[in-house]
Amino acid sequence: MKSFGVTPPRWAARYGPPVLVFAGVVAAWEAYVRAMNVPAYILPSPSLVFETLFTDRATLFPALLVTLKTTFGALLAAVIGGVGLAILFTQWKWVERSFLPFAIVLQVTPIVAIAPLLLIYLEAPAAVLVCAFLVAFFPILSNTALGLASADRNLVDLFKLYRATRWQTLLHLRLPAALPYFLGGLQIGGGLALIGAIVAELAAGNAGKGAGLAFRISEAGYRLNIPRMFAALALISATGIAIFAALSALSFYLLSRWHDSAAGPER
Repeated sequence: MKSFGVTPPRWAARYGPPVLVFAGVVAAWEAYVRAMNVPAYILPSPSLVFETLFTDRATLFPALLVTLKTTFGALLAAVIGGVGLAILFTQWKWVERSFLPFAIVLQVTPIVAIAPLLLIYLEAPAAVLVCAFLVAFFPILSNTALGLASADRNLVDLFKLYRATRWQTLLHLRLPAALPYFLGGLQIGGGLALIGAIVAELAAGNAGKGAGLAFRISEAGYRLNIPRMFAALALISATGIAIFAALSALSFYLLSRWHDSAAGPER
């Protein structure tokens, strides 16, 4: 039997509960601070944090632009380098055997340990960019290489039967097969690029060469300006959510018409 009740929109069913939970947490936070008279230098209320976002916008938003520039620059470089190297890995196995160990070493080495060294040899903006690139690079490389190697073997044999060249097989078979894997790596790399930029900015700030939101957090901490610290953290969180949402929307747009991963179960 069909139900004649009103069915909520799909977006409401998907995003409604998290929004309600988040609103409840913020309301409880606000109520606790007001009820217990918690000083702002210990725990500012959400209303004070939002007020600080407005009053300190001349300081926070230029710093946000610096962080965004680094994040997207590093992500773009990671996409170009990761996809390009993954294609070389697929086309020539000796390239994979030669360079994959170096990529793994860069991935497993903590970026906190690399950042101070890079600040010795590079200017602060370049060092921060390289750190963010190194963090975002490996997920894109590994996911894309896995996708390129996961093409259906029967289709690969069919392409060989029709005497397709290696590059024709790559263009018409392996790259489309690798697209879902690449987009998954891109979603991971987008968040990691932001994390790498923040960590590198903290290191640059400790060296007296800082800029960006992480530097403003450190600066506010030295001055015990806790509301500004929370406001900068809120901007970082909102930026991370926006990056993830944008990349998820891109993935859905590119995959929804033909790949099961974007179709989702029918409820």
